[in-house]
Amino acid sequence: MIGERPGLVATIVLAALLGATRSGWAEEPVAVARVIARNHSAMGTLVTLTAWTTDEPAAIAAFGEAFAEIDRIESVMTTWRADSEVSRINAAAGGKPVAVSTEVIEVLEKAAWASRLSGGAFDVTIGAFAGVWKFDEDRDGTIPDPALVAARKKLLGWRDVEVEPHAKTVRLRRPGQRIGLGGIAKGYAVDKAAAVLHRRGVESFVIKAGGDLFVSGRRGDRPWRVGIRDPRGPEDSYFAFAEVEDRTFSTSGDYERYVIKDGKRYHHILDPATGYPAWRTRSVTVLAKDALTADSLSKGLFILGPERGMELVEKLPDIEAIFVGPDNRVSVSSGLVGKLTIVQPPTDGL
Repeated sequence: MIGERPGLVATIVLAALLGATRSGWAEEPVAVARVIARNHSAMGTLVTLTAWTTDEPAAIAAFGEAFAEIDRIESVMTTWRADSEVSRINAAAGGKPVAVSTEVIEVLEKAAWASRLSGGAFDVTIGAFAGVWKFDEDRDGTIPDPALVAARKKLLGWRDVEVEPHAKTVRLRRPGQRIGLGGIAKGYAVDKAAAVLHRRGVESFVIKAGGDLFVSGRRGDRPWRVGIRDPRGPEDSYFAFAEVEDRTFSTSGDYERYVIKDGKRYHHILDPATGYPAWRTRSVTVLAKDALTADSLSKGLFILGPERGMELVEKLPDIEAIFVGPDNRVSVSSGLVGKLTIVQPPTDGL
């Protein structure tokens, strides 16, 4: 332009690129990613959501929606509320089919899949033992009368859960039968919470709900690091870790809810074959692509034990597992060899 000094335009452009403020322009703030976390009590455990994000307000809002989704699913699948769908199924045992949501159908169909795979080691009708073994709020350190255990054991049978997907109904064949989804519903809820976070644009996060874990994306330029709990160590101790992304974990252990009586540990994971706590495993961690699958498999594998359980794991695509046996020996499936770092042997003890 006539009268423009040489180099003035270039100087203005350079000043803009550098964010110069001498002309009155403000520097553009640089978004910095960081870890944020929030806790919420649901489904009998502490649920922790952790995200790596540059938009903390948006992530916190997404957390709120995810927690609400977990609460909603709990209201449908709990046995602690008389008006839940699961409670209505139990109340009608031996009678007419009960209309339920597609969500309950989906969970029960997955449960049947896990029962077939494990030869009945996983069985949602283990709910018949409610009030017999006392490991929840009713825990009093007592061991039930063997006659009562034998009587309740007669009510077990995963094939007695009649699911009609098209009619959206569920029926228990025999009076007195009772289902409990405590061994699988958390996995379903975690998947649904993860879907909420993804839908809200949160891509890098970890959901922890008791022994269930959903890992999505990466923590900046590296994978998330996940610890495998030491079954006999302090609550926050780990004997191994793995760096992972876009995987789910479910850990079943004999250390969460238990009593020790006369030098023996009794815990909440019951073997349908005996009606007593399973003894072949101290803990098993299952890795899968979704939390529902991981959760549905972990209980059955725990009951089967390292030898039979690992045989099953090696036959399943996209499934890996880490067992700690009753002798404290660690077994790792072939797909995790070289990916799992064992920092110390698990603590021994009762």
